[in-house]
Amino acid sequence: MKTHWKKLNNPNYLGAYEIMGTDKDLIVTIKSVAKELVKGTDGKEEERTVAKIVDQKPMILNATNCKAITKALNTPFIEEWANNKVSLYVAKIKAFGEMVDALRIRPEPPELPKPNATQLEAIKEAIAANQYTKQQIEKKYNLDDIEL
Repeated sequence: MKTHWKKLNNPNYLGAYEIMGTDKDLIVTIKSVAKELVKGTDGKEEERTVAKIVDQKPMILNATNCKAITKALNTPFIEEWANNKVSLYVAKIKAFGEMVDALRIRPEPPELPKPNATQLEAIKEAIAANQYTKQQIEKKYNLDDIEL
């Protein structure tokens, strides 16, 4: 994979260049969402909505991406976004008079994997031992047609 020049600037936030060059969405888990002061490339600080993401840099959320998360997770409440997965992709959009790459969130939930036989047994044991609830497991795996 080639290195995008913006990666050399070591930005503090996730950008489209992070996943460019792949045909696949990046599935991420939201840790939390809150307002915070963000320093722009011009050095000015501005209050922005920021999603903390598991094992990734934080992502600044604009209104378009907040609306997509609302649709994907079926809730407008940021407190309910935590511990849920969303799909990130790169879209070409018109901004500042030209077409640019933008990081976007799909307005539908990502396709979750079905657990294999070993994982399914571990899931059943964890639920029986009250380590996890079925709802917690459903955030990680597709349990359609699976008896627990």
